[in-house]
Amino acid sequence: MFKTIVCKNYDEVSLEAFKVMKGVLDTEVNPILGLATGSTPVGLYKNMIKDHEETGRSYKDILTFNLDEYVGLPRDHEQTYWTFMHENLFNYLDCPDCNIHVPSGVGDDPEKNAREYEEELAKHTVSIQVLGIGSDGHIAFNEPGTPFDSVTHVAELTEQTISDNARFFEGDKSQVPTKAVTMGLASIMRAKKIILIATGANKADAVYGMLKGKKTIDCPASILQDHADVTVIMDEAAASKL
Repeated sequence: MFKTIVCKNYDEVSLEAFKVMKGVLDTEVNPILGLATGSTPVGLYKNMIKDHEETGRSYKDILTFNLDEYVGLPRDHEQTYWTFMHENLFNYLDCPDCNIHVPSGVGDDPEKNAREYEEELAKHTVSIQVLGIGSDGHIAFNEPGTPFDSVTHVAELTEQTISDNARFFEGDKSQVPTKAVTMGLASIMRAKKIILIATGANKADAVYGMLKGKKTIDCPASILQDHADVTVIMDEAAASKL
């Protein structure tokens, strides 16, 4: 079931997303947070940091699980999602590294990394999962065609996703990894609550497909039609085709 919120701009989107997150943090003892990377959730994370600094809310007993990680980049590379999460959130909270879970993209056996991550994730129930949405309807790195029953796996990134992410690699597509370890669609659907954030006109088709289209692996986000508690927060551009 979808709840949709349309905001005028990114700052309002981020504040509304934080209100949903805050509701979970306020009402659940030591909630388990499912987190996402990319430019979309940065505003949410800034609000979480601000709340931590102003109220003293502690994250020392909170577990976090990230959606995905590139395969083949050293963990301390400036573009890994491990680095991104520390630079944009964890460095400013009191969440210890032992409570932070990000898939491993290093080593000779990324498939083994994926299996081990899924095994750990399956021991817990994510209280709230943060998602963005790709211009082709992907969530995490579950590209079009990903089976709805997929769990954490190694994904081949599409040309569209590589092109979209090239902006983080100085516009050089050749520097963008071609694979990632990602939670699967079934893994994501186990979360009790989901918040999906979408901004920009380039997301409008994907948002429409998710909310109004048929449920199809051609739009992976359409699987969320079967979830009991999804809040979609959009700016006016992302909602323009609804």
